[in-house]
Amino acid sequence: MNIKVINRSKNTLPAYETMHAAGMDMRADLEAPVTLKPLERKLIPTGLYIELPEGYEAQIRPRSGLAYKHGIGIVNSPGTIDADYRGEIKVLLVNLSTENFEINTGDRIAQMVVAKHEQVQWQEVDTLNETTRGVGGYGHTGVG
Repeated sequence: MNIKVINRSKNTLPAYETMHAAGMDMRADLEAPVTLKPLERKLIPTGLYIELPEGYEAQIRPRSGLAYKHGIGIVNSPGTIDADYRGEIKVLLVNLSTENFEINTGDRIAQMVVAKHEQVQWQEVDTLNETTRGVGGYGHTGVG
C-alpha cells in the first residue's frame, strides 16, 4: 500500500525494523530537548503529515521498551489518526515513572500501525442473540 507523506522533520521516514513488524517507529522532531517530569504529559511533534486512504486508520501506540525501561506511555493509547486528518502527527506522551525523562530529536517515541477498519450502520433491536458468555463482564471467568 502506498501512503502519501510529507516529512518536515529532521528524521528519516518511519520504517519497519524487521520483516514481520506490524508497527513503524515514530521519532521526535524537536527544536530543543524536552524533559517529561514524573506524571507529566506533553504533546511531542513528529514533523510528519499523512494522507491515509478511506477505510484505513493509523494507530499510534506506545513502545514497549520505553514503557518497561522508563515508564513512558501514551495517554490516549492507542491514538487514532483518521483518513481525513491532514495535520501534523503528534504523540501525547506521559511519564509514569518517578524520574525525569529527556526526549531529543530522533528519539523513537511511539509506533504507528496502519489498519483497515469498517464503519457500521446501527440496527436497533429489542433483543440480542444469546451466547454462552451472556452478560459476563470484567473478571467473569474467575481467572486472573
